[in-house]
Amino acid sequence: MLQLAPPPLPCRPPWWAASGHLQTILGNYLPGESPNHPSVPLHIALPDGDQLAARHYPGEEPILTLVFHGLGGDDQAHYVRRTVALARHLGHHVWTVNHRGCGAGRGLARRPYHSGSGDDLGAVFAAARQRHPGLRQLAIGYSLSANALLLNLGGGLPQPAAAPDAAIAVNPPVDLGACAESIHGGLSRLYELRFIRRCRQAIQQRVEDGLIPAAYRTWPLMSLREFDEAYTTKAGGFLNADDYYARCSARPHLPKITVPTVILMAKDDPFIPWRHALEPGPSSHVHLHLEAHGGHMGYLSRDVPGHRWLPYAVEHYARQLLG
Repeated sequence: MLQLAPPPLPCRPPWWAASGHLQTILGNYLPGESPNHPSVPLHIALPDGDQLAARHYPGEEPILTLVFHGLGGDDQAHYVRRTVALARHLGHHVWTVNHRGCGAGRGLARRPYHSGSGDDLGAVFAAARQRHPGLRQLAIGYSLSANALLLNLGGGLPQPAAAPDAAIAVNPPVDLGACAESIHGGLSRLYELRFIRRCRQAIQQRVEDGLIPAAYRTWPLMSLREFDEAYTTKAGGFLNADDYYARCSARPHLPKITVPTVILMAKDDPFIPWRHALEPGPSSHVHLHLEAHGGHMGYLSRDVPGHRWLPYAVEHYARQLLG
């Protein structure tokens, strides 16, 4: 495996965020710094006629950091904004990218985004190469985007796609079927219902904008698997949820990654089983960092300013990957 030095400080949770659930919930809602940097809006054309909305934050160094959000989010999510802040601190140019129909991209896409959207990421990397041919690319994907990024890097797409020079994947759901099962049980059901609410809102927006017909039957208390059966598979061209999960899980493609990559996961993530990132035996180009605590995208620590360990770790690995 790729040998990188771990961050000097591990994620040591404060007493009030000792469990994976508390890490996940408080990490999402705990107030924190909300940096604001000048940006230029971008539109990225996709081969099927849809477009992605993005923002370019100009920098000074010959490096472009490309940041991709998770399910139900957009490029104004708190973790994306903190990534912008750390990348700008390093002098990087930054692109933050909205998946199809998300954030500023509302009204620009008919097709859905999903955990297998590695070809959309490839279109972004190609567009960035064209606009900034002299910049090295560091891609950072969170949650859903982390799986799509690993799928791209491992060659798990129907057609070859452009790739970055280095990558960081945070809390990737590398086995989609296992994650759909895990999120449907116990307290994790709360996260599932939150995702369903946001996904149903996204469908309604597309219907209101005249982009898709009101042909998809969904309901508030459905499971993530039921949602994927009702919408993702039909709109995305899959046979069923099992077909979607099999074709779009990054897990079997991890051994084929050739781009220097860090996978960062927490053992107490409430709905992503971390062992699935170990079992296929990641390639020699992958550094797998497992924290005992952190939940899903929480990573609250008593040892770092503002308790936010994740930006600290991402900056640490960004420096190592880019030399």
